[in-house]
Amino acid sequence: MSLSQTQIIRSLGEALQWFEKELAWGAQIAELRHLTGRIGELYTAMITRGQMAKAVNQVGYDVVSAEGEKISVKTITSSTHVSFNASTLQHATRVMILQIEVEENEPSIRELFNCTIEELRPLLRESNGSLRLLMNHRSVALARTSSYPIEDLKEVAGSTWKHLRVIQLENGTILVKEGEQTLPQALPVLREIARDIGVDVLNAMSNPKNTRTLGSDIIKALG
Repeated sequence: MSLSQTQIIRSLGEALQWFEKELAWGAQIAELRHLTGRIGELYTAMITRGQMAKAVNQVGYDVVSAEGEKISVKTITSSTHVSFNASTLQHATRVMILQIEVEENEPSIRELFNCTIEELRPLLRESNGSLRLLMNHRSVALARTSSYPIEDLKEVAGSTWKHLRVIQLENGTILVKEGEQTLPQALPVLREIARDIGVDVLNAMSNPKNTRTLGSDIIKALG
């Protein structure tokens, strides 16, 4: 069954929220591989306007883009290398490697690597029966042949407070804009708005809400 773009976006948001909860409960990122992998696949399906591969444990790739590219998605947190199965790599036409970074318990998704399988192969090295890509500056620079700038993402929600507009993009990112200018630091402004309109800046566990959560709550409160 195919998922609509709205369903993919919602699923990504839910996965990120669960990831944040696990971190707040004290889980280590290394213990959340099941979540990070799913987040990476959903993010890739979203930005390529594609679909998750339909078969469970689909051989060689995870997402099929709107253009029909079969994408192998790897999601890392702190790894210095990524391994590929030499016997199934030929089933994919493109590879995307994403990194989930966490700052103040708030995850963000960074695209490290995006290239065709043909462009990838010269960068791979054999190691213990698999193909390994070292995530160094040289390999990343060579493979970032395609990217999806944040400006290309759609706005899915937004509200206005005084002269500012708080918007949510389809990947969950919250921006605060003054006219056409995006403010460099959203969270301090969001906290000011929250105090003004009566939105709690703490979550249910009495921890400060991160940018994504606070921004979403503000948008809902402002209508």
